[in-house]
Amino acid sequence: MVNVNSFIDDAVAEIDEQVGDANAVIALSGGVDSSVAAALAYRAIGDRLTPVYVDTGLMRKGETEQIRETFDYMESLRVVEAQDRFLDALSGIVDPEEKRHAIGEQFIREFEREAIEADADYLVQGTIYPDRIESEGNIKSHHNVGGLPEVVDFEGLVEPVRELYKDEVREVARELGLEEIISERMPFPGPGLAIRVVGEATREKVEVAREACHIVEEETAEHDPWQAFAAVVGKATGVKGDNRVHGWIVSVRSVESRDGMTARAQELPWKTLQRIQSRITGENENVARVVYDVTHKPPATIEYE
Repeated sequence: MVNVNSFIDDAVAEIDEQVGDANAVIALSGGVDSSVAAALAYRAIGDRLTPVYVDTGLMRKGETEQIRETFDYMESLRVVEAQDRFLDALSGIVDPEEKRHAIGEQFIREFEREAIEADADYLVQGTIYPDRIESEGNIKSHHNVGGLPEVVDFEGLVEPVRELYKDEVREVARELGLEEIISERMPFPGPGLAIRVVGEATREKVEVAREACHIVEEETAEHDPWQAFAAVVGKATGVKGDNRVHGWIVSVRSVESRDGMTARAQELPWKTLQRIQSRITGENENVARVVYDVTHKPPATIEYE
């Protein structure tokens, strides 16, 4: 386990040295990784840091409102409304890797535009060690590592938590005094709901995934999973009232893990699973059935794409 106090001092010094007298923007998503990176960078360079949250249209329910509330102490916080640009960039794409690369490129272009406004030369990211391992090992391209375009218009990328695992990042978050809603927050993928939709990420499928994920997070909270979510994985026949429907299949996944490198499917109580399926099918008329994923990592990854 990392020595938290030493790490914080070293990270702040490293950021200060790397950025120098320049300005930087931080890619802020609201997750613990980017939040810790933001807090460290803010300690290092203060008002020369511009936090940028990009609403991709692929975020958790209520994410944008939560970001505004949690980071209101950073007066330079910018919220970019980019839902249409991201969903348009994903139009027609069904391959998981192509989706990740499309999202990575769109993210960079958004931050490049914001950097011009902030006169910033550096981009700070919350990349952690498992992101690098999975990208370098060709397991999947993370939007902030293997998903980045070849040409990036920044003098440098700053990744203060690049050597840490998720549990270590949480320790740093607690020591930094970040709110519990951040330090203990369930992991959420950088590409967002696009990789919780198998195939093309249409507006309809993304919205189904968003509402289903919200239900799963609520209903599994008492069981303290490392990560729990829902994914739209296809279509199937169902019955709603007296009518036959051909609706979405939503797969529920809840896992236990320490750092995300391996994971075990959680043995949720049957009553919990039944509440989940009842709410998901009852609150969305376009969902025909709900299934539960019992696969560990490996052989599966935690996310679907």
